[in-house]
Amino acid sequence: MFKSILKLDADWSYTLRVAEKPGLLRKFASFLAHSGDSWFWAAGTMILWGISGPFWDKWAVYQLFWIAVLAVVVMSLKFTIRRRRPEGEWGAIYRNTDPHSFPSGHAARAFLIAVIGTALGPAWLAIVLWIWAPLVALARVAMGVHYLSDVFAGMVTGIAVALLILPVSPIVFAFINQFSPLPLW
Repeated sequence: MFKSILKLDADWSYTLRVAEKPGLLRKFASFLAHSGDSWFWAAGTMILWGISGPFWDKWAVYQLFWIAVLAVVVMSLKFTIRRRRPEGEWGAIYRNTDPHSFPSGHAARAFLIAVIGTALGPAWLAIVLWIWAPLVALARVAMGVHYLSDVFAGMVTGIAVALLILPVSPIVFAFINQFSPLPLW
């Protein structure tokens, strides 16, 4: 039964694949797949924190801190489960640095960002993030570095972590600010 579910997951995932097909759809999927990269969000939130006012400072600190916490959760799951990525050529950096696919860290990060963005940000930003997050997840499948079940599990993980951490965030950051030589905001 489990093998048949995995086979169905692989078959459905393969039907969405555009990694080997040149053209505009592949370029768009590649852009979206990279838009969820952790280095991009780390750099972006640090820049935002450095040049913005108190509202965006808080937004950036929440995102950066909880993205780091989520990375620990996702990598712990990946190295416990150890599901191999789908075969393919695209995404060599992901394949070499992180050979495990379940759950998708990009999907988890995108949905965590969307939930936190909804809780802390303006409505327009929440709308943009909730459109972007599933596109990142599907792009990871389209580019052949994840199965559909990987991105679904990533989505659930990102949303769950965000919903768990949001209520405790003010306490965590008040504690950190007590010991920080530079207040976070």
